[in-house]
Amino acid sequence: MDESLKNLGDHLQAKLGDAIISHDIAYGELNIVAQAGAIVLVLTFLRDDADCQFTSLMDVSAVDYPTREKRFDVVYHLLSMTKNQRIRVKVATDEDGQVPSVVSIFPTANWFERETYDMYGVLFSDHPDLRRILTDYGFAGFPLRKDFPMTGYVEVRYDADQKRVVYEPVKLTQEFRSFDFLSPWEGAEYILPGDEKAEPKQ
Repeated sequence: MDESLKNLGDHLQAKLGDAIISHDIAYGELNIVAQAGAIVLVLTFLRDDADCQFTSLMDVSAVDYPTREKRFDVVYHLLSMTKNQRIRVKVATDEDGQVPSVVSIFPTANWFERETYDMYGVLFSDHPDLRRILTDYGFAGFPLRKDFPMTGYVEVRYDADQKRVVYEPVKLTQEFRSFDFLSPWEGAEYILPGDEKAEPKQ
């Protein structure tokens, strides 16, 4: 499998030239790092080339590296059902840069790109409807950025008692939880369900 992925990486490097920055194999998948401006060219080639046939775009997301100049990696996961292979394509961008939208070649990218914009603030040029998709009306900030504060924001919800939409501070409460990592068959100090029927030890 690794040999076929290596051959595919070499094939892409030869055919796409400067559009591909690098490629490697990790966890049984081929990873391609591409120029952001060439992403439409790269994904079109991956879809249409007879040796590739990556006809299904499974996901588009991002990863935030706040200490880098280009802090975001936009990541595309594609599947070739014909070749039974997956490929991961990454492009780097910053907060102000725009990555070309791939909706024109993979219509499924529409909501994926909107979600990436909503969560990370990554901009996609030529997207037909780039607006938030998951967060509340009027939400400020991008929740999956590493520097997103945990407090100081408001959330919108419908209050059944007041019969209206209300704004209130975001609450990130979590009940205290006691985790015991012992197997329930080895030394649990509490009564397990069903054990209450057993004869008490003398």
